[in-house]
Amino acid sequence: MIFVVAKANSDMLTKVIRIITNSIMRDSCRELFKKLEILPLHSQYIFSLSIFVIKNKHLFYTNNPIRSIRARYKTNLHLPTANLTKFQKGVYYSAIKIFNNLPPNIKDLANETVLFQNALKRFLLINSLYNSEEYFNYQRYSIEN
Repeated sequence: MIFVVAKANSDMLTKVIRIITNSIMRDSCRELFKKLEILPLHSQYIFSLSIFVIKNKHLFYTNNPIRSIRARYKTNLHLPTANLTKFQKGVYYSAIKIFNNLPPNIKDLANETVLFQNALKRFLLINSLYNSEEYFNYQRYSIEN
């Protein structure tokens, strides 16, 4: 049910964007979102969850205290073991996955809330991400290209 509402809101937003820019139905809205500096629905979700993590740091653990050995991803948040799909699709688990997948230069700004918000919003505006797959595959594709 939530997905249907989100999809309807996303479709409504693309219609409004096309009306504002006087574009035809076949035009991609990706560039229109960038031009108008509006975040697509999924990018808004990524932004909100990342800000939630920053504002509620006390709810999350980094890998640093958990692993005593120097690790490449020691500044990442610790992803708890979860067997239930319901927990894995929840806000807490999703927020950790999204935060851990942020580019390192943005993650390094985690202690500076305003700088973090600005850098994250700039990143999301430039990339105009429409779904989770695009976000989680972003770094892999940017390295290959």
